Amino acid sequence: METIRQTRATRGDTRPITFLSLDDTLCKKERSTVKIERLDFHYSHSEGKSVWSHSLVTAHVVTGDISVAWDFRSYFRKEDCIERNIPFKSKNELAIELIEIYSSSPDEHIYVLIDSWYTSKKRIDACAQKGFHVIGAFRSNRMIAPFRMKIKASTFASTVLRPTDLCPVTVDGQTYKVYAYEGPLSNMENVRVFLSWEDKFDPKKPPFCLMCTDTSLDVVTVLRHYAVRWQIEVGYRYFKELLGFDQYQYLSHKGIERFWTIQFLAYTFLALEQAKEKRHSPSLALGDMVRRIRKDCLGQLILYAYEQGWAQKPLAEVLKNLRLYS
Repeated sequence: METIRQTRATRGDTRPITFLSLDDTLCKKERSTVKIERLDFHYSHSEGKSVWSHSLVTAHVVTGDISVAWDFRSYFRKEDCIERNIPFKSKNELAIELIEIYSSSPDEHIYVLIDSWYTSKKRIDACAQKGFHVIGAFRSNRMIAPFRMKIKASTFASTVLRPTDLCPVTVDGQTYKVYAYEGPLSNMENVRVFLSWEDKFDPKKPPFCLMCTDTSLDVVTVLRHYAVRWQIEVGYRYFKELLGFDQYQYLSHKGIERFWTIQFLAYTFLALEQAKEKRHSPSLALGDMVRRIRKDCLGQLILYAYEQGWAQKPLAEVLKNLRLYS
């Protein structure tokens, strides 16, 4: 993050940078859990098929050394909404809703990070109205316009591009071959477009496609900004593996949303505690923070039991205070 700030500072702009990353998350459940409300079949990009689950559109914020889970919206399929006679909102509409309610200060740059499923003109326009820039991936079948020539990104990469058209770029030790231009992308008028390959150019391999609405940024900064999304992917793994984000057994969807809210608050608490401790332990991960807090809580419990025993308090009273006995 410090490197990013220095890049801005060299251009005379020292305003801090905040990243708002939007994504969708599935809470997969066993097919036998038919009594849990609002479960449905939702498509999983990682598994390549529909899975029995709850679906959420989530927002994550990264600023400085702090990475926190910010907000979410539940997504329901159109057929389910029609059956229940409630308004349907697409994932794009839910994401725009999260963008519109996000509050920022005029002294910071906001970059909204999105993957290829969310890069749309509607979302980019919603960000522009808030004064936010967008850095988003897009699929290689999208129409690009280098030299004002409309062509699919995949076709351009396989038939038009030559190795001499690309420049080598190194970001945090990883080398990429990148082709860049500024101009139209599908129905967007003027953005920065990047087609990249790791290590070497291969016309038979689809490029990783990225766009940025801030045309003042160089390719290294754009790639480094977008890499912040990988921090967030790690965060969602902590959500599920350490905090049990998808391990609920509530039957009502209202109760489940309350559970998710508590999970978001718990994650934010852990992230803030982690930021404090990182001053002394720079390599401290969020998982280390969870284990440390659990260890501290267990120590306090043992100390309490010892003090009560030393004071010869009745066992029934101690159990009652611990809410283990009534």
